[in-house]
Amino acid sequence: MDLYSSQISRLIAELADLPGIGAKTAQRLAFHILNMPEEKVKALSDAIVDAKHNVRYCKECFTLTDEEVCPICRDQSRNHKVIMVVENTRDQVAYEKTQKYEGVYHVLHGAISPMLGIGPNDIKLKELLKRLQQDVDEVIIATNSSLEGETTAMYISKLIKPTGIKVTRIASGVPVGGDLEYIDEVTLLRALEGRTEL
Repeated sequence: MDLYSSQISRLIAELADLPGIGAKTAQRLAFHILNMPEEKVKALSDAIVDAKHNVRYCKECFTLTDEEVCPICRDQSRNHKVIMVVENTRDQVAYEKTQKYEGVYHVLHGAISPMLGIGPNDIKLKELLKRLQQDVDEVIIATNSSLEGETTAMYISKLIKPTGIKVTRIASGVPVGGDLEYIDEVTLLRALEGRTEL
């Protein structure tokens, strides 16, 4: 027997499918939404649909944006000769919060993981290599300190080193197995400043 009507159960089930949302949180969110004024619910649903339709990859760095080129890539005051490679847009935002990095980014949208069947062709590596045909002095590899992140870092390093471009890796200070998006700005800044050449 269902505890709720079919529409409430469906709303709870859809919310529970979101990452990090368990059954109880989905239930709380569903009832919160049902108690919201209709215009707030419409604004929420419109924001979701608009984001889904309008957000795409930046044509240069492949971060998520609603413009053809993201604000960071358009910013001529940034050093476009230094590219920091991150796994996802959340990691990029984490580094931007330090307000100390003045280069640009390249977002891979994943990491190499043979166990999960994710190979080099499944992330934005070809696009990175294409960018390196421009005038680039340094590539900073800022993938997570997980097995997948380290594998990806070593793979990228082996691809880039023969080109003569300087390749560095963020320093420790970022805990092994930790995700960059959850690490504080001071730790991220120390990791950036203490990076080492691969």
